Amino acid sequence: MSDGALSQDEIDALLAGVDSGGGGGPPPAPAPAPMMTMAAPAGGGEDERKVFQDFLTENIGAGSSNLSMMTGATVNLKEPNVSFTNRDALLGQFPDTVTVIKADFSSGFPGEHIFVMPEDTARAIASLMNKEENIEMDEMAMSVIGEVVSQLVGAQITDLTKKTNNKSIAPIAPEATNINKSVAALPGGNFLCASYPLDLGDGASHQIWEIYGGSVASDIARSLGGGGSAAMPGPSMGGGMDMGAMGMGMPQGGGMPMGMPGMGMPQGGGMPMGMGMPAMGMGMPGMGMPTNVQSVQFPNLTPRALPQEAGNIGLIMDVFMEMTVELGRTRKLIKEILSMGEGTIIELDKLAGEPVDILVNHKLIAKGEVVVIDENFGVRVTEIVSPMERMADMG
Repeated sequence: MSDGALSQDEIDALLAGVDSGGGGGPPPAPAPAPMMTMAAPAGGGEDERKVFQDFLTENIGAGSSNLSMMTGATVNLKEPNVSFTNRDALLGQFPDTVTVIKADFSSGFPGEHIFVMPEDTARAIASLMNKEENIEMDEMAMSVIGEVVSQLVGAQITDLTKKTNNKSIAPIAPEATNINKSVAALPGGNFLCASYPLDLGDGASHQIWEIYGGSVASDIARSLGGGGSAAMPGPSMGGGMDMGAMGMGMPQGGGMPMGMPGMGMPQGGGMPMGMGMPAMGMGMPGMGMPTNVQSVQFPNLTPRALPQEAGNIGLIMDVFMEMTVELGRTRKLIKEILSMGEGTIIELDKLAGEPVDILVNHKLIAKGEVVVIDENFGVRVTEIVSPMERMADMG
C-alpha cells in the first residue's frame, strides 16, 4: 500500500473480509498515486465553435430589435463569423482607433467578455441615439455606447440563463473607452471572437467584434452542450476503479473512508464496530440497510434587484430624449388634407379644458394643462400615466 491508495486486489480482499497482507506472502506491489480526472481545458475545439455560432446567431434578432428601439432607426445585426483566434491575428483586423467596451461576467461564467468596434461605428451609433450628427466622442457618448452593449449582453444572458438554468449569470456595468488598437486589453492565449456585420441604414460598412476569454468560452460551450460535460468526474483509483462511481467520497458521518492509513482492518474478515455501511457510502445490494430520506426545505424566493441594475440606469442619465405635448388628434382623408388652406379650422378629438398628453419619444408618460410662462407656452404636469397604461399604449 502506498500513499493511502489501494490496488484492485487489495480492495477485493478487503470487501471479502480477508487481509491481503496475511499468509506470509510478499507484500503487494505499490499502487500508483491517485489521479484526478479534470475537465478539459479551453482548447477552442470545433464543437465549442459550433455551439457558440448557433447560440449567437439565435440572439441577433433580439440584438437588432434592441438597437432599433434605442436608436429610432432600422438597425440590423448580421449573422456573426465565429472563430478561435489570438491577439496578434485579431489586431490585424482592427482600424487604428477602436472603441473597447469591457462587459466581463462577474458571476455565473466569470471571466473576460469584451466588445470592440471601430470609432466610426461607435460615433454613428451615438449620433443615432442622441439625434446629433458628427457627435463628439466624449464621456456622454461613451455612456451611450456602454448602454447599447448592456442591452446586447442582457438579451444574451436571458437566453443563456434559460438554456443552462444558471441563474447567477451577471456582467459588470459596461465601460467604453476610445483607444489605439495597440493598447487594447484583449485576453491572452486563444480566445473566441464573433465578428458581426452591422447595418445602420447609412450605407456605410460597420463591424462589431464580441470576444470571450478562452476559459469563459469553454465553460459556456460545455453548459450549452458542446465540448464535453460541464461536470467534473470523480477521482480515479489506480486499479481502474472510479471512486465517484462507487460512492466512496468522504463519509457523511465524519468517519475515515475505507483504505486510508490507520484504519486497522481486522485479520479475521469481520467489519470493525461502528463502521456502518451508510457512512461508507458503499450502497452494496442485499445488505438490508435502511435508507434515510429527508425532505429539503428551501427558503422562500424574494425578488431583489441585481447590483448592476442600479448602476446601468446611471449610464443614460445624460442622454437627450424628445419630449412633446400633444393638444389633440384627428383623422382626415387625403382629399381633405389637400384642400386645406390658410384659415382652415381643424377640429381635434380633445374637448376644451381637457388635459393634454405629454409624450417622450412618442410614448405617453403623463398628462397636463397648458400654462403661459413669460409669453411662452408651457405645460403643468397633473397626472403620471400608470405603468399598465403605458404598457397598453406600447402594445
